[in-house]
Amino acid sequence: MATALEAAAKPTRELGSVLAMALDALVIMFTKRFSWREAVQQSWFIARVSLVPTLLVMLGFTLLVIFEVNLLLADLGALDLSGGIAGIASVQQIGPFVTVVVVAGAGGTAMCADLAARTIREEIAAMQVLGIDPIQRLVVPRIVAAVMVTLVLNVLICAGGLVGGYFFSVYLQGVTPGAYLASIPLFTGIPELMFSMIKAFIFGLIAAIIACYRGLNVAGGSKGVGDAVNQAVVITVAVLVPVSLTISLIQFAIL
Repeated sequence: MATALEAAAKPTRELGSVLAMALDALVIMFTKRFSWREAVQQSWFIARVSLVPTLLVMLGFTLLVIFEVNLLLADLGALDLSGGIAGIASVQQIGPFVTVVVVAGAGGTAMCADLAARTIREEIAAMQVLGIDPIQRLVVPRIVAAVMVTLVLNVLICAGGLVGGYFFSVYLQGVTPGAYLASIPLFTGIPELMFSMIKAFIFGLIAAIIACYRGLNVAGGSKGVGDAVNQAVVITVAVLVPVSLTISLIQFAIL
């Protein structure tokens, strides 16, 4: 019994620590001086390492879904709805999730590794001795940068998915251009786009918080840095799946 309680206590403490750091970052973000320079540098770095992989993964997922669904629509005589399916796939579901998974896998791992290396080298402890809050100086700019990049990439990915679906459907599967474009608003409008951006915002926030937390709470030398990076990615994906499902259920209930 005691062993089971101890096993359950560790993840509970971890969750509490993550929420405490997130709350500290939120308070500091609006009450103390914000390091715009650090945020811009981190935004550029995350965008640079995430843009191309995100586009490639997104196009692959979207085109695969469109291809399979178009085959079904052709059998049903409803191939003109191809644009609507592309909108559902790229804007409502695949776009935000793929974006943040790649951001977490590329930018998030880099943030986690950087903070973990600083922690191992005792730079974080030195900052605290000098009276510098590492949450304010390092964590908050990275969270803001990750969220900003995720939102921008989500817009690009949604647009890229629709454009890629257009060329794939029109030139390879015989869908008429007018029918493709006309069917997009049937399933995807401003409310769906807003929910997509809300998803991207929440996903980016979660990925950044987890990456920063694992980076600041690392132990075990260089091996601990690698373990922290792996844990950050795995935990992020594991958390995003139920969060994505919850937001989708709320969206369907409202819309």
